[in-house]
Amino acid sequence: MSARQSCTLGFRVKTGWAAAVLIANSAKPVVLDSRVIELADPGVADSRQPYHAGFGTAQTDTAKVTRLVRGIERFSRRTIAALVAEYREHYRLRSAVVVVASLTDPASIANQHMRAHASEGRLFRTVLVDGLKHSDVTVRVVLEREVYELLGKALRRLPSQAKSRVAALGEGIGRWRAEQKVAAAAAWLVS
Repeated sequence: MSARQSCTLGFRVKTGWAAAVLIANSAKPVVLDSRVIELADPGVADSRQPYHAGFGTAQTDTAKVTRLVRGIERFSRRTIAALVAEYREHYRLRSAVVVVASLTDPASIANQHMRAHASEGRLFRTVLVDGLKHSDVTVRVVLEREVYELLGKALRRLPSQAKSRVAALGEGIGRWRAEQKVAAAAAWLVS
C-alpha cells in the first residue's frame, strides 16, 4: 500500500466500546487494522451503563446520569480523535460508517430496563458519530440487519456471498468476530 492510501473506517457500536476496522479503498478491499476502542472510561464506575442503577434497574438519579454522560462524551472524543490522528499519519481517511443494532427512540419504549439499554445504545452511537465529525470525518450510520444485504447488492452478489467474502478478508487478522466482520462489511459498502 502507498503511504497515503485512501481508506474507510467501519465501526460496530456496542455498550461502552466499538469494534473498529480500517480498510483500504480499492477494487479488492484489504483490512489494514482491526481493533476495539473504548468509548466509556474503564476507570469510571458505571460509565459503561450510565442509565442502569443495577441489574435490571433503570437509573433514576438524573444528576449521576448527567455526570456519567458528560464524562463519556469527553473520554470518547479524546479516544476517537487519537484513533483518527493515528490513522491519518499513514492514510487518507475521510469517511467512516457506524453500524448500530437499532435507531429506536428510547422514549418510545415502555419497559424501563429496555429503555435504559436503548438509551445507552443511542448514547454510544451519538458519541462515536459526534467524535468522528469533530475530527472532520464524514459519517454514515447503517443498521446491522441491512449491512450484508446492501453490500450484496453493491457487489451484485447474494447477501450470503457478501458475508463469505467479508469473512475471507479477516484471514490472518487476530480478532475477527461478528463485530469486526460487520464493521468491515459496512466500510467496504461505503468505500
